[in-house]
Amino acid sequence: MSGGEQKPERYYVGVDVGTGSVRAALVDQSGVLLAFADQPIKKWEPQFNHHEQSSEDIWAACCVVTKKVVQGIDLNQIRGLGFDATCSLVVLDKQFHPLPVNQEGDSHRNVIMWLDHRAVSQVNRINETKHSVLQYVGGVMSVEMQAPKLLWLKENLRETCWDKAGHFFDLPDFLSWKATGVTARSLCSLVCKWTYSAEKGWDDSFWKMIGLEDFVADNYSKIGNQVLPPGASLGNGLTPEAARDLGLLPGIAVAASLIDAHAGGLGVIGADVRGHGLVCEGQPVTSRLAVICGTSSCHMGISKDPIFVPGVWGPYFSAMVPGFWLNEGGQSVTGKLIDHMVQGHAAFPELQVKATARCQSIYAYLNSHLDLIKKAQPVGFLTVDLHVWPDFHGNRSPLADLTLKGMVTGLKLSQDLDDLAILYLATVQAIALGTRFIIEAMEAAGHSISTLFLCGGLSKNPLFVQMHADITGMPVVLSQEVESVLVGAAILGACASGDFASVQEAMAKMSKVGKVVFPRLQDKKYYDKKYQVFLKLVEHQKEYLAIMNDD
Repeated sequence: MSGGEQKPERYYVGVDVGTGSVRAALVDQSGVLLAFADQPIKKWEPQFNHHEQSSEDIWAACCVVTKKVVQGIDLNQIRGLGFDATCSLVVLDKQFHPLPVNQEGDSHRNVIMWLDHRAVSQVNRINETKHSVLQYVGGVMSVEMQAPKLLWLKENLRETCWDKAGHFFDLPDFLSWKATGVTARSLCSLVCKWTYSAEKGWDDSFWKMIGLEDFVADNYSKIGNQVLPPGASLGNGLTPEAARDLGLLPGIAVAASLIDAHAGGLGVIGADVRGHGLVCEGQPVTSRLAVICGTSSCHMGISKDPIFVPGVWGPYFSAMVPGFWLNEGGQSVTGKLIDHMVQGHAAFPELQVKATARCQSIYAYLNSHLDLIKKAQPVGFLTVDLHVWPDFHGNRSPLADLTLKGMVTGLKLSQDLDDLAILYLATVQAIALGTRFIIEAMEAAGHSISTLFLCGGLSKNPLFVQMHADITGMPVVLSQEVESVLVGAAILGACASGDFASVQEAMAKMSKVGKVVFPRLQDKKYYDKKYQVFLKLVEHQKEYLAIMNDD
């Protein structure tokens, strides 16, 4: 290891709990991944829009992957541990045992997942209050946030869950508690999903107004009354019991956590871009938008002063990068939508057979198939008469309307592989057009964005990346380490260890530019037209609704 011969290398472990799996990485001081492991986790969908997990199952998976990545390493060289996770809701009783979040009374399933939409009636009532805390979530609270889910539990599972509950954790905070025994919460989770204010704390009047005055009465002990910034060191570090579970040494520094998308933002947004010919090189970090794209997509923009963007979450102070305000746009399902469109097509079995025969993923095969059928024209032009509106799970940003549905226009009777490939392309374009829609809303409110920094599973798909560049007209920066979310989690561990003076210093040292994808500006006119059609689609959908609702 260059320059490191004189003193032993220092390592950090990052653990990322996604929607379907737990991943871990061993990362060195310069942000290089030295080992990686992943492990699937269970999901239950007992009824439509109810999505549940098990905190015990998730912790067990964290232990499996952590043990794998530290195999053969001198454990004394591991200096810090950082967790990130989806913003799912974990419910435990007063003795920290799991409680059921379901009508069946199955206490093993004690996690309401982030994408669960059971609390629609509750969120509608919360939004009708027009309480001032709502201005920090784009004016409208999402059904995916925690307040409506908590209200649902009180109204629907009073005896089996609500009355017995001692602790409601955001999943990232559950993990840091499990590792350290410290119940302090991360500022990131509480500010972004629970209406906490970094300056003012909890707002008693909000909880009383929505019918959850119980929290005020016990001084918020169930949802967190000690709050720490992400990367802060928790308690005395890893407990002996957790150290045994994870295969690490007791006392290792454990950091206050981040939501998974925010860890991705931390892992990419601070990279040194010198020498890549990027316009953002001479601009402040606020000109960068981190787009974390996996099962869903999150659009993270930061600013020195608070910016209120209608339909975009935030501004949240210090929720991702200390000292900066964060706005968070998002698309509720992106990776999941692409899978849905492709797997539901009649030609999907043929695609599976052909991709397997070539030892390719189905998406690598589709990308090469599109190159084959595009002939002389740019690949994006294949969708000239096929258009998709991607809100199959409602719109998170910038319309904040969970009643919106998906739309496809331009279908034909053909059901062959060409047809599937073009529908896949139109879906990828629709997601990129949605990103453009979010950027325009952010810029109209006062953000100034010049460059996209992409990470997450979908950023490994070159078509997805190129379409984002072409449709937004902005260069896309990809990290040297594709697993930027894990780098972000490791950055937290590095900060907690004291090896870096600040989160910003760790970001600059541990995130590196890998590849830059520039937009094909000669295709701009075509995508401007596609964008016009995109906006028309939602306009028309609202007109159809008005016609059908007209008495």
